[in-house]
Amino acid sequence: MLKDKVTIVTGAASGIGLSVAQEFAKDGAKVVMADVSEAKLKEESEKIGQSYFPVDLTKRAGCRGLVDFTLEKHKRVDVLVNVAGVQTVAPIDQFPEDRWDFIIALMLTAPFYLTKYVWPSMKQNEWGRIINLNSIHGLVASEFKSAYVSAKHGLMGLTKTAGLEGGPLGITVNSICPAYVRTPLVDNQIADQAKSHGISEEEVVSNIMLVKSSIKKLLEPKTVADIAKFLCSPAANSITGAAIPVDGGWTAG
Repeated sequence: MLKDKVTIVTGAASGIGLSVAQEFAKDGAKVVMADVSEAKLKEESEKIGQSYFPVDLTKRAGCRGLVDFTLEKHKRVDVLVNVAGVQTVAPIDQFPEDRWDFIIALMLTAPFYLTKYVWPSMKQNEWGRIINLNSIHGLVASEFKSAYVSAKHGLMGLTKTAGLEGGPLGITVNSICPAYVRTPLVDNQIADQAKSHGISEEEVVSNIMLVKSSIKKLLEPKTVADIAKFLCSPAANSITGAAIPVDGGWTAG
């Protein structure tokens, strides 16, 4: 299914991005792994025998450079998986302005530029798959996450617009919208909250993080990677501009 498909994965040094790169490589894709953490990125890419490109995606030149590197090496881009992201929690009146700028640049502006830059190759080949690792917060809001929620809602708008434009060209664009996924970032958040609230880590997951979900279990990165693979399969040929919730029932109520 993915054999020889040239795939760019951002945020690929750890967590969901790394799992996507690993699973796509297992299926025979030619993966270009991108991340700002150069040492970790190099280490992980060498383990699975794939290319890597250290990059700061908050810079337009970085986005352009990543796509140019891929086109120079492989002559085309078939799949783009936008994963790179961060989160800051603070009330609106206390939210650091520079942090707002950083989050919007990384999680909304960069996916736009990368989509724009891979588009001509996909259009020429009449086939392309763009997968935005969104979040349940692309569909609903939570307190104290103004920049994150704004970026993810914007990413959903980009997904819908690009999905409409890409359909006649053979390009599909979709968002995967998971609840909390077990990544190093989330594990650290769990430990910090357990300490600050004086409760167990299991209680943090069920009573704080997933209080709005009926399934009180963290997702595994591979689950998200498998959904990304499905969106590249023939079974998903008519799915575009869509949000794919993987939220344990969070949005059902």
